[in-house]
Amino acid sequence: MKLIIAGKGGSGKSTLSTLIAKKLSKKGFNILLIDTDESNMGLSRMIGMSPNPVLMDELGGKKGFKQKMSPQPLSLQGPELFSEPVAIDDIRKDWVSKKDGITLLSIGKIHTSGEGCACPMGALSRLVLSKLILNENDIAIIDTTAGIEHFGRGIDEKCDHLLIVVDPTHESFALARKISIISKDAGLDYAIILNKASNEVRDIMLENVDKDRVIGVIPNESQLFLCNLKGEPLTEEINAVEDVCAYIINAGGKG
Repeated sequence: MKLIIAGKGGSGKSTLSTLIAKKLSKKGFNILLIDTDESNMGLSRMIGMSPNPVLMDELGGKKGFKQKMSPQPLSLQGPELFSEPVAIDDIRKDWVSKKDGITLLSIGKIHTSGEGCACPMGALSRLVLSKLILNENDIAIIDTTAGIEHFGRGIDEKCDHLLIVVDPTHESFALARKISIISKDAGLDYAIILNKASNEVRDIMLENVDKDRVIGVIPNESQLFLCNLKGEPLTEEINAVEDVCAYIINAGGKG
């Protein structure tokens, strides 16, 4: 399964991507966590890895990527980038970080003022996802940019399922409704995770989303907040994440 995680900025997409990846890894799945957010620098830290390589940089930046894509595409394994399908364990070792059954692949980051738009990162993301083949025990989790721009880039076209992360804000409710419409139009099945759902806001959140699509309600955990505040790895075990993982396993036919 190629699983895309979407939602408003600050809703907790990266945090949940990390918690889901860790939980599924502990269950014995081989996880590829793909970071497609060009502005988020913290995913490797959340997992407990050293800063990981950035694929776009390894290809020579945007200019180098464009040159390597013309006239013939490259291979994830060797000199011909992406010319052939590739499995998780066959991705070049110097382009990823690995820990505890999780492989982290970071697509690209914005480094300097005026360097241009992130469109090449979108093209690279689509290319990676189109060439990625998954074995029976593999799950790819795609942590996306905030909002809906990645839908315009076509990243969702290469995925099997979508999880919408919703936090307790009116803007998040509105965006979730918009994403659900886009998903239906694209024929992409989706589910909703309520995040930061304290007892005071839980019922209000449920009133503002499609309850039948909710697969997990994640409480507002102070320990997660402190880990992110201090820049520490996320080690907290959240019981509600188990429900989300059970849904993923069932949706992917891996149960």
